[in-house]
Amino acid sequence: MPAALAALGGGLLAWCAGGQEGVWLLPMVLMVVGIIVGLWQPKGLVWLLIGGAVAFSVQQEWKHRLPAGLSGQDIEVHARVVDVQNHHDTKRLRLTIERCKAPAHLPHCEQLNSVRVSAYDQNAYMVGERWQMTLRLRPPYGFINPNTFNFEQWLWREGIHATGYIRSDPAPQRLSHASPQLRQRAFDFLAQQPLEPRTQRWLAALTLGDSEQLTQDDWALLNATGTTHLVVISGLHVGLVASFVLLLGRWAARLMSPTNWRLRTWPWWLAGAAAVGYAALAGLAPPAMRAMMMTLLGLWVLSGRHAPGPWQAWWLALALVLVVDPLALWRPGLWLSFLAVGWLIIIWQGRARPRGAKGWCWALLRSQLLLAPLMAAAVLFAFGRVAPAAPLINLLAVPWVSSVMVPTALLGWLLSPLPGVRLVPWWVFEQALAVFHQLLWVAVGAAPLWQPPAHLAYPLAGSLVLLSLCWGLPAVPRWLRVGAVALVVTIPWWPKEQAIPDGQLQVTVYDVGQGQLIELRSANFRLLYDTGPRFRSGFMPLQSLWPPGQYVDQVMVSHADADHAGGVDALLADHRVNQWWAPEGESLPVSSHSCEQGQRWQQDGVAYRILWPPSGRNDLSSNDRSCVLEVRVGEHSLLITGDVGRQVERRLLPQLDGPVSVLVAGHHGSTTSSGVQFVRGTQPKHVVFSAGRGNAFRHPADEVVRRFRQQQSCLWSTAHDGALEFSLKPQQPITFRPLRALAGGHKRC
Repeated sequence: MPAALAALGGGLLAWCAGGQEGVWLLPMVLMVVGIIVGLWQPKGLVWLLIGGAVAFSVQQEWKHRLPAGLSGQDIEVHARVVDVQNHHDTKRLRLTIERCKAPAHLPHCEQLNSVRVSAYDQNAYMVGERWQMTLRLRPPYGFINPNTFNFEQWLWREGIHATGYIRSDPAPQRLSHASPQLRQRAFDFLAQQPLEPRTQRWLAALTLGDSEQLTQDDWALLNATGTTHLVVISGLHVGLVASFVLLLGRWAARLMSPTNWRLRTWPWWLAGAAAVGYAALAGLAPPAMRAMMMTLLGLWVLSGRHAPGPWQAWWLALALVLVVDPLALWRPGLWLSFLAVGWLIIIWQGRARPRGAKGWCWALLRSQLLLAPLMAAAVLFAFGRVAPAAPLINLLAVPWVSSVMVPTALLGWLLSPLPGVRLVPWWVFEQALAVFHQLLWVAVGAAPLWQPPAHLAYPLAGSLVLLSLCWGLPAVPRWLRVGAVALVVTIPWWPKEQAIPDGQLQVTVYDVGQGQLIELRSANFRLLYDTGPRFRSGFMPLQSLWPPGQYVDQVMVSHADADHAGGVDALLADHRVNQWWAPEGESLPVSSHSCEQGQRWQQDGVAYRILWPPSGRNDLSSNDRSCVLEVRVGEHSLLITGDVGRQVERRLLPQLDGPVSVLVAGHHGSTTSSGVQFVRGTQPKHVVFSAGRGNAFRHPADEVVRRFRQQQSCLWSTAHDGALEFSLKPQQPITFRPLRALAGGHKRC
């Protein structure tokens, strides 16, 4: 326990210190304190050394990050390829930087270590190759939106120090070919087998640890059913391999030495070697390495040979994982794994070992029923969602995957040298996978993934924790157990989130990079203005904002450019839209009503008016025919101008009634919009720039920013503030809520 707590403390101290300034200060302080403590308490020196080592490793991660002065600049590197992912016509590479050269007048980049880049060329990149290439990078950065995946935090915990893409000019040059690797040969061998693509993906995930091959649809199905733990190489898979080898080893020992086979230690060593070998074959990714350590310690405990107790092994495993991989401290998977194992220790400590098939079935049922609510609460805390069907599905899926799918998948590899036999186990795996997939689809149809309202998330998680504790701990009164069940059962009747009152409007300008997506909500109405961009890789930021099945009353697409209409396909595939708006003449993959000057309507006491474009067909450019929307709530007004240029802006001025409360700056703050006359005429109190951080167009332009500052406007940008939330309420001032400020950034207004 002291070792684990020392590692935790060192990591948290390093995180709090942060930045490159504290790289050497914190470890030096810990070292001095350790020497002082060690003079009178030698054990204290060991714990401080452990904490100092973890703190130093975490601080080094800050040191390796790309300097801000190199963002968007071309740098020349020699790099080794450590991971390759293929996405349609794009490849995503993980590179280890061996040598880095930046332009002479810019900061140095020798400390840069690991980067994640996209390649749009036709080169065939292989793991282990060394390349000379020119990269355009930026520091690790992700979108900040309400209740969404924190990509920036993911980059941090994966040890990625910059992201970007490979420049095609000058062309990359291969410096050396990859040396033969068993894992890469296994991938190549698997790709040559006459199996369905889905079977190949799942075999690669379950046996080789390459879960990146699973498609977005695969992950969506697993998330919706709470079964992602069955695919990532975890304690279930490594433990299963070790258990199978241990059983075979002890059976062989019993045959070779029937009188004293229980005293033989080599089956335990053989099982440990199998766990290490399987984790190594899976690439020793953090989940596989964590599972390997926990399995080895579990074998030690079960062997009974000078073994620690279960809780000693639990703390020792946590300490080892954090020392070997300090960034695991920020991985939810670490805490979910250790929480599950710790709870299993609690609910089985002091109980007799199950006997017979009936006993083991009851043990599995009891473990799953007691584990499910606690894990649902943990997932709810970590990700803000819960899979209602997870407990029932896992009762069936865990034994199916562990008893049928994983054994047949591994047996196929063992028989791979035999041409006539090797496909038989994989054919069985393919049929088992089809059954598993069908089971997941049935579960999703019956109980889809649920993202509870924000005000219910923590009370619900607390209720699930209470339910687990009441039924898992001994000597809990029956009335308390029944009360915990009743508390969870009454969730559908808990107080609902307070509805938006009539005459008020809630607005969210989402952080979608170089594009635009604005959500307007009133009591009974939801409108989206634009749908965000679609990137070259095919990713649409709109996909990450809400779970599938959302209902939207109206979607107004300002014009058909990819940075405004890129998310239309995602809306069509995953959500329901009642009515579409778009300018006449714009090509969209869905029929729409034409937005025309003079159209107006009211909803929930909120007035909507379209100010542009003119009715009928016109010869305007795509930008200049953008739908311009004005929204009024009492004395407040919101104006969204799309990408219209200065000439159109001047034609809008006669239609406006006084200063604008909130203006979403045209064309992301480009110099083609926000002309002097328009800025002076609107006199906006707040201005929002929807632009990407470090974008190549340098939006918003400096001269545009100066114009608004001269009008004493309060300026906001999704590039720096993340998503922006504000409400329009009559007789009340407008208050902005920047999400990046809540995440530790800044707030200017």
